[in-house]
Amino acid sequence: MEPRNQTSASEFILLGLSENPEQDTLLFALFLCMYVVTVVGNLLIILAISSDSHLHTPMYFFLANLSLVDFCLATNTVPKMLVNIQIRSKSISYPSCLTQMYFFHFFGIMDSVLIAVMAYDRFVAICHPLHYTTIMSPRFCGLLAGGPWVFSYFISLTHILLMVCLVFCGNNKIPHYFCDLTPLLRLSCTDTSVNKIFVLIVAGMVITVPFICILASYARIIVAIMKVPSAGGRKKAFSTCSSHLSVVALFYGTTIGVYLCPSSVRTAVKEKASAVMYTVVTPMLNPFIYSLRNRDLKGALRKLVNRKITSSS
Repeated sequence: MEPRNQTSASEFILLGLSENPEQDTLLFALFLCMYVVTVVGNLLIILAISSDSHLHTPMYFFLANLSLVDFCLATNTVPKMLVNIQIRSKSISYPSCLTQMYFFHFFGIMDSVLIAVMAYDRFVAICHPLHYTTIMSPRFCGLLAGGPWVFSYFISLTHILLMVCLVFCGNNKIPHYFCDLTPLLRLSCTDTSVNKIFVLIVAGMVITVPFICILASYARIIVAIMKVPSAGGRKKAFSTCSSHLSVVALFYGTTIGVYLCPSSVRTAVKEKASAVMYTVVTPMLNPFIYSLRNRDLKGALRKLVNRKITSSS
């Protein structure tokens, strides 16, 4: 039996963020600007870290990975939405829809796990500074960074394999701006209970567990900060932690709302608003959150820009 032949839907219609054509110009300009900022910000961080040997440490290694993942996560969804707005075509083929869904979940899972890994790295650095180099060895860092890539590959592939077993008939309109699991499951005219159970299991593993680990790490970090004798040092540390936790709250709060809340309290509008937060806003903010208060990274960015200016003149 070939699952692909079961579906009568050769394409889907992405209804987008708004069905009002008068808002298209504003949405196009807004998301184009946000995407450009996301691309430039994340690529600059990757270039700055790779070009400065002083930044070849575990913290910046994980940050470079996060920037790459954020760039890919935004690139998987935003350009297609911008093209659909510009050419006023909302269709996406069945294979393209599954491909976009695969990469969305692949990079989304990566994002979630890497944020937790970075929180653990800061926990070790602040709470166990004397053992930091021993614990965060190159081999262990490679495992922490490489493991999520393998894990995301198999989880995302399983989502797609379960999806191709479904039959889509009748309504092919997706009330979203990209192909995501939950809107597609509602369109299926066959039993989706296995898919829904797997979604809950995966959401528990890649959203709830990392979120709890992050909260535990920052709780220990805050306790350690409270022991710092300098008031100025405590204030600076709390300021950095609060900015990091704001991104954590934004990312995990919205993903929990989409994948773990009961379907009775979810609406298409809420799902689209939440998706904008974790596919566009968070990847755009991360470069600023993790670099603005980081003197070493700002110095590396300054040297990178000056080098480019000098070489072009």
